[in-house]
Amino acid sequence: MSEFWRDRSVLVTGCTGLLGNWLVAELLERGALVTGLVRDLVPQSRLYAGEWYRQINTVRGCVEDLPTVERAINEYEVDTVFHLAAQTIVGVANREPLATFETNIKGTWNILEACRRVGGVSRIVIASSDKAYGDQLVLPYSETTPLQGEHPYDVSKSCADLISRAYYVSYGLPVCITRCGNFYGGGDLNFNRIVPSTIRSALRDKPVVIRSDGTFIRDYFYAKDGVLAYLHLAEQMDRKEILGEAFNFSNELQISVRGMVDKVLELMDKTHLEPVVLNRAKNEIKHQYLSADKARKMLGWESKYPLEEGLKETIEWYTNFLKEENTCVISV
Repeated sequence: MSEFWRDRSVLVTGCTGLLGNWLVAELLERGALVTGLVRDLVPQSRLYAGEWYRQINTVRGCVEDLPTVERAINEYEVDTVFHLAAQTIVGVANREPLATFETNIKGTWNILEACRRVGGVSRIVIASSDKAYGDQLVLPYSETTPLQGEHPYDVSKSCADLISRAYYVSYGLPVCITRCGNFYGGGDLNFNRIVPSTIRSALRDKPVVIRSDGTFIRDYFYAKDGVLAYLHLAEQMDRKEILGEAFNFSNELQISVRGMVDKVLELMDKTHLEPVVLNRAKNEIKHQYLSADKARKMLGWESKYPLEEGLKETIEWYTNFLKEENTCVISV
């Protein structure tokens, strides 16, 4: 294993989230000195369940608070920042657009401004989303596709991307932007998302509920694959030609929501469970998928996890997690 991360001071925002807890675990495995910015205590997060929180510095606060962010970067002499903290749920964004803008837009400029003020940060990876591209007639999205989000969540990601680019162009801040699709994997505690929702329903022998009509196409990306992509990008940020650039990471599969549900049910031998299709989704882009051609050519990156392998590992994680949860309830 490369020694690149050994003793390197790394700040991870959003470290209790799906991607964040996998990233923290991998950074610790590689010998990094990790500081996590934590807004809420989430006891069931893998960060706590795996007891990785005992191995990291924890700063309590949120990305909307510039002094807290600046103090964390300064006091822990941070070299590398992975900015993952965000309000990531489309439905929440539709109900609370201002809070979403505060977290996703202001939170991003606070991270960038704190790095600019403190100085000494050598690489900043900003986690964006394929939703920053908005609704497009031409697919797949490439990095030259215009950023034109129209709904609250999508707009928040478009804005954060443009602000990140501005800090590179105007101030020379060492920034790169990642754009990925819908992450899935063990540790995602938001059961409104289609993968954990389907697995939980199947384990309980109940039909999964699909909010849309099931035909929406999404780009699904395994969290462990995402972590390796982020680390691969950060390790190459000594190359000046990639600074300020955005990179799509994807396994480039086009899968409908119904197709993903059917795949999970097939792997779990639960195909007898017919999904309930509500067709009530609002303010959501119908078709989204990414080209990762730029990442392959400029970074030499490739996906490590086929869809079926990622889903099998995810199913195994939830099977164990929900079994333990039920055991705890019964024992009380």
